[in-house]
Amino acid sequence: MPRSLSTQPKPRRPLLKAWALALVVGLAAPVAVEAKVYASRKEAVSEAFPGATRVEEETFMLKDQQFQAIQEIAKAKLDSRILTLYTGYRDDEVLGYALIDIHTVRTLPEAFLVVISPAGEVSRLRLLAFYEPEEYAPSERWLDQFSERSLQPDLQLNATIHGIAGSTLTSRAVTNSVRRALATYRVLLEQHIAKLASEPQP
Repeated sequence: MPRSLSTQPKPRRPLLKAWALALVVGLAAPVAVEAKVYASRKEAVSEAFPGATRVEEETFMLKDQQFQAIQEIAKAKLDSRILTLYTGYRDDEVLGYALIDIHTVRTLPEAFLVVISPAGEVSRLRLLAFYEPEEYAPSERWLDQFSERSLQPDLQLNATIHGIAGSTLTSRAVTNSVRRALATYRVLLEQHIAKLASEPQP
């Protein structure tokens, strides 16, 4: 039930999960001297929906069909079947949805909050943590090119998305992160939203 808010070499997955857990509870990673945490989960989610009167958090265990569909649509792998979705409301109006995506860049992880509008477009992309050397981190200006993008075939690196000079791995990792979030929206939410919109209003 929803509640109000009050990668990928296999040998590295346990360590990646430890970093993910540290981020979720709002702590810095226990290792990686060069790591930088820009915002905790709580801070990022609370700022994701300006004007919201509440934010609901719901955890999904993806079914096999959903898990495969998201990967196929995103053209990027998922590391876990467990997914947490945040929905922002202003009274009864849905303002948008947010997911936190944690993934490996080269050998170390980064974490992003992807905020998606009810229309299925990226409304905000925020870097939460970056454990590779900071010179490879994406800038706000570079992240802005994802704004108002939906999941189209050309949402790819070196298509509509320009790479970061000298940091192809970061560019690819961020693009895949956004594609995973938009694919999740499509698989979990799009049909449900269309169904609600077609129902007669009381």
